[in-house]
Amino acid sequence: MFLWLKISMMKPAGPLGAAAPGGMLPQGPSPPGPHQFGQSGAHAQGHPPQRFTGPPPVNSAAPVNSAAPSYAPYSPSAQSSYPSPASTSSVTQLGNQFNAMHINSYGSGMAAPVQGPPGPPSAPSFQGPSRPPQPSIMQPGSQVLPPPPTALNGPGASPLPPSTHRQDGLPGPQYQPPPLPGQTLGPGYSPQQANYGLQMAGGQLAYPGGFPGGPAQMAGPPQLQKKLDPDSIPSPIQVIENDRATRGGQIYATNTRGQVPPLVTTDCVIQDQGNASPRYIRCTTYCFPCTSDMAKQAQIPLAAIIKPFATIPSNETPLYLVNHGENGPVRCNRCKAYMCPFMQFIEGGRRYQCGFCNCVNDVPPFYFQHLDHIGRRLDHYEKPELSLGSYEYVATLDYCRKNKPPNPPAFIFMIDVSYSNIKNGLVKLICEELKTVLEKLPKEEQEETSAIRVGFITYNKVLHFFNVKSNLAQPQMMVVTDVGEVFVPLLDGFLVNYQESQSVIHNLLDQIPEMFADSNENETVFAPVIQAGMEALKAADCAGKLFIFHSSLPTAEAPGKLRNRDDKKLINTDKEKILFQPQTNVYDSLAKDCVAHGCCVTLFLFPSQYVDVASLGLVPQLTGGTLYKYNNFQMHMDSQQFLNDLRNDIEKKIGFDAIMRVRTSTGFRATDFFGGIFMNNTTDVEMAAIDCDKAVTVEFKHDDKLGEDSGALIQCAVLYTTIGGQRRLRIHNLSLNCSSQLADLYKSCETDALINFFAKSAFKAVLHQPLKVIREILVNQTAHMLACYRKNCASPSAASQLILPDSMKVLPVYMNCLLKNCVLLSRPEISTDERAYQRQLVMTMGVADSQLFFYPQLLPIHTLDVKSTTLPAAIRCSESRLSEEGIFLLANGLNMFLWLGVSSPPELVQGIFNVPSFAHVNTDMTLLPEVGNPYSQTLRMIMSIIQQKRPYSMKLTIVKQREQPEMVFRQFLVEDKGLYGGSSYVDFLCCVHKEICQLLN
Repeated sequence: MFLWLKISMMKPAGPLGAAAPGGMLPQGPSPPGPHQFGQSGAHAQGHPPQRFTGPPPVNSAAPVNSAAPSYAPYSPSAQSSYPSPASTSSVTQLGNQFNAMHINSYGSGMAAPVQGPPGPPSAPSFQGPSRPPQPSIMQPGSQVLPPPPTALNGPGASPLPPSTHRQDGLPGPQYQPPPLPGQTLGPGYSPQQANYGLQMAGGQLAYPGGFPGGPAQMAGPPQLQKKLDPDSIPSPIQVIENDRATRGGQIYATNTRGQVPPLVTTDCVIQDQGNASPRYIRCTTYCFPCTSDMAKQAQIPLAAIIKPFATIPSNETPLYLVNHGENGPVRCNRCKAYMCPFMQFIEGGRRYQCGFCNCVNDVPPFYFQHLDHIGRRLDHYEKPELSLGSYEYVATLDYCRKNKPPNPPAFIFMIDVSYSNIKNGLVKLICEELKTVLEKLPKEEQEETSAIRVGFITYNKVLHFFNVKSNLAQPQMMVVTDVGEVFVPLLDGFLVNYQESQSVIHNLLDQIPEMFADSNENETVFAPVIQAGMEALKAADCAGKLFIFHSSLPTAEAPGKLRNRDDKKLINTDKEKILFQPQTNVYDSLAKDCVAHGCCVTLFLFPSQYVDVASLGLVPQLTGGTLYKYNNFQMHMDSQQFLNDLRNDIEKKIGFDAIMRVRTSTGFRATDFFGGIFMNNTTDVEMAAIDCDKAVTVEFKHDDKLGEDSGALIQCAVLYTTIGGQRRLRIHNLSLNCSSQLADLYKSCETDALINFFAKSAFKAVLHQPLKVIREILVNQTAHMLACYRKNCASPSAASQLILPDSMKVLPVYMNCLLKNCVLLSRPEISTDERAYQRQLVMTMGVADSQLFFYPQLLPIHTLDVKSTTLPAAIRCSESRLSEEGIFLLANGLNMFLWLGVSSPPELVQGIFNVPSFAHVNTDMTLLPEVGNPYSQTLRMIMSIIQQKRPYSMKLTIVKQREQPEMVFRQFLVEDKGLYGGSSYVDFLCCVHKEICQLLN
């Protein structure tokens, strides 16, 4: 199944060969030879690098793997603030080649619909939720020409010449600029109507506050450009809704090899019947090509996104624990794979053949069982490791450090007590909150109390250790001033059981804010703080986690001292990558030591200016910790978000001192790994800790042919220590199909997983390569994947048609969202720390989190049914979908916005905010008031539903239409032209289509 789109464009005016300024794409052919992202990690150890081969040659018989010219840049067209009521939308016919179905959408300014050729009377609309996936076409005008050139992610280009007639023969109406504040708009637009103003190529229109990245005012008469109707191009919302309609609420059983699971946005009940749940493993495609030549031809990355500790809902079965006592797990003698459903028992059950390496092994005597008439063991359904995709083993002493059982892990809380943190009340807030969260330390399900021990350190230029032994009347402080060679001044009494030492600890937490109340010390150290925590865990011979609360650039004389190197002059140059690299190698070697000793670092940052996140965040990233950042922290506005994050982080499911190994059946292997991980060699993925929100993305490459009969098998094994101090193995198994038909490969793709992979590989590459090159590779590969489909899998059709496989029809919109992310946008308006922060977050995201992050959820709140608990239907992330009479909630996993239209219904405003009108709403609030009415209760319930599945607490921002803060909100309307560069979805689709046409010619 696939989707056809025909794209019409006007002929560009002016020189096509104008020089592209910095950050723009080259006009001519790209350099010969395949592009490739810079390498690090596994490849440095001798694995072949991941290559992004170029487009296919003209000769159709040749394999599609040689380089070809890069695409010409295209113009992001400008967007009016609101669609003009008088403008007509382009009449786009969306049809099906087989039944000549046509659909027209028309603007509100027209007297009557403009008919295309008549279709069947009951032709379904593209937006209809029940429409099955089927091919569809966008018809062109008389000619298909490239749009005018500019950068992929740069400012607008020179506009088109004036035109009095549209390409479809309709007279072009006069363009009306958007109203300024104070002017009235035309009739309101309901969210899902197809009303779109005509758009101009070129710079951005004037807007109160001005848009960085485009001229503030357009000179001369604006020009018209024939546009695609946004309702006729694939909608992410429609894809999500269709999947929910067909698969939501059902049981998804994992008993079939290579089946494509429901989307991450669909709620269903997963039943493990021999393959790991998609909550644990998702793949970019569930059908691998049989040969490496096929893989090169399609250029679809073969990858798995593995979230070994994913949270399982209460209506699904938790993992079974298998205990073979001193015998330990049964494993293949040759490849060391663990016993799983892919092992084939033979010779009456005395031997088994390994599904991964085909080695025939003896069954250990303790594990013997007879076979039934179909060759299956009689105890097949009684043993989790024979019948389930995921399960755990109790590990024997062979799997423990120094062959002895591990001690339970410890948590160490490390508080920056410099002048600013004391003065703004942050230290007091942390100390008060710790009294509450220490009651909720994680514990094994069957245990009464937590086995985790706790310790406390405060610091500025020096470190203060506290003895909180239970028999002390008062806590005792020991100061370490030699930050160059940190040592732990006490062992007994530093790490304690919270229940036993509760009164001493509370005493300490009450005293800390007073103890440093008169301190004027504003300089801090940072690396010695991590060093101290790690040494303390090492001395106690246990793994653990450091919780560091820090707020400034560490400028005091000590290892890891940093200077302010935030240099905007590097942006758009080949040296821009330096901004993402740590300033000193101190943090890299510190991270390596931390991983070696099972010390995970989680950092809560409270910066008021540049703090060099690229350096400070490195240890948290490489040790499997989390980085939280609260810019310009204000007690009354931000404390709730911080406290939610702290509580959630302390309570979440976590494994310590972990090593992960990914094994595969013959014919392919894991070659590259992305995530909060450290690698000393090419196979062992080391993590000081891994929690329920962290994912590791693994890329696979062929090293031989794969067989259609045997398929492709993956086994992920994670060896770790539980919070109770037990050593365990967690096993996840997945079987995929293999095919020699490209169509099977495309049919089994998962776009959400592809975007997760592309984001991580691009964000890893920013450390080594110019952003311009990375953006080019992403667009080239998108076009290449789609061109290969068009050439090899689609029915013959006119070259002017854009044909997308059904599984990839929203790949262009999601890819455009990735290209517009601040990490890949070279713009001085965006803070360097924010870019480094977002880069780090994405590197450990699972598929559900990256999906929401790149394409936010936008809900119309004014359509709420207060009697229902279901979320209102989401709408597309575009300004054209907003209406002045509406109230909309937007969430992307980090931020939450409530946008109020200027004509928001007063009864709704009263119901939510308890004030009489739009004008009375206070936009400074970050929590909605608890108003005892159905509107307020339903909205707050919806917000908590969206929040509860997400790793970060989303701070709420109230935004009023046409007020300055609306600019921040508009960045998240990802289908529109970017505020800081980056094209609209429609323009990007035209660009990709043009690229595909070049590849096919």
